[in-house]
Amino acid sequence: MTASARLLIVGPQGSGKGTQGVRIAETFGIPVVSTGDIFRANIKGGTELGTQVTEILDRGDLVPDELTSEIVRDRLSQDDAANGFLLDGYPRNVAQVGHLDEFLSGRGEALDAVLLLDVPRAESISRLSLRAIEQGRSDDTEEAIAHRLDIYERETAPIIDVYSERGIVDRIDGVGSLDEITERIVAALDARGLHVAV
Repeated sequence: MTASARLLIVGPQGSGKGTQGVRIAETFGIPVVSTGDIFRANIKGGTELGTQVTEILDRGDLVPDELTSEIVRDRLSQDDAANGFLLDGYPRNVAQVGHLDEFLSGRGEALDAVLLLDVPRAESISRLSLRAIEQGRSDDTEEAIAHRLDIYERETAPIIDVYSERGIVDRIDGVGSLDEITERIVAALDARGLHVAV
């Protein structure tokens, strides 16, 4: 059974939001809409978008707003996202918040909650460096990691202020075991009346 929930998970690179996003989406029976996954699938498939994205990521930069918003709108229009979704990696700046607001309000919808995974910068760098070694990822050099964290702090952190004013941000301690962090998220959503369907 599906629980209706429109969620956004936010946190610096290395905060574990990808892993927690999948767990929460499975718990609520909603799809994860991850821009990173969409881009990586295109890279693996050798598409034109994949080539563009590879060049951008290898520089440690982020994919342009227009391209990202178009991809997300298309994904949220698919049937499996009709009852809810969990966004990961979008919106990443205030301009994209506007794009998402416009799209959702056109459907008479709004986000139910924004999950902010709080992780110290040193912890993010440590986790990402380890992942680079384990997965051999070309976009996870130490320089690129620091650059992306700087971009997050400059561009993405301000969206938290926007959503905080709406009273929908839940700040979650992102340090601990996977299960502990998942439990914290589920408890926060439960307190908002977003209950897991059984």
